[in-house]
Amino acid sequence: MSVTSEARTAWKGSLFEGSGQVTLATSGAGTFDVNWKARSEGSSSVTTPEELIAAAHSSCFSMALSHALTQNGTPPESVDATASVTFIPGTGITGSHLNVNAVVPGIDAATFERIAGEAKANCPVSQALAGIDITLEATLA
Repeated sequence: MSVTSEARTAWKGSLFEGSGQVTLATSGAGTFDVNWKARSEGSSSVTTPEELIAAAHSSCFSMALSHALTQNGTPPESVDATASVTFIPGTGITGSHLNVNAVVPGIDAATFERIAGEAKANCPVSQALAGIDITLEATLA
């Protein structure tokens, strides 16, 4: 069985002066403003494609890590992951940095780091982002 997810963006105007709204159509979870100024200069009130990619990457990685830890016989109590996606105007998306802190009873740091690295490599969003540098910091709480 395959699952298709959909988001829709309505954009008005030119790249630099225009703006749009992206709607998470499948879930109906919300509609978010987007514009070039936020993308190129940063914003705490307007989202960007990179923030949406970061949300996808951190959630996918968390799921992959949780599954891998459970398969190892050490299911996590919690996984707290952040993805930081970097965009350089004129260059594009250059990287995603995953930072994870987890509570995993019965595992040593070396095994956790190995499993986290495997989850980073095997998470479907990481695979979709194969054209950029993906880095990882993994620590046990």
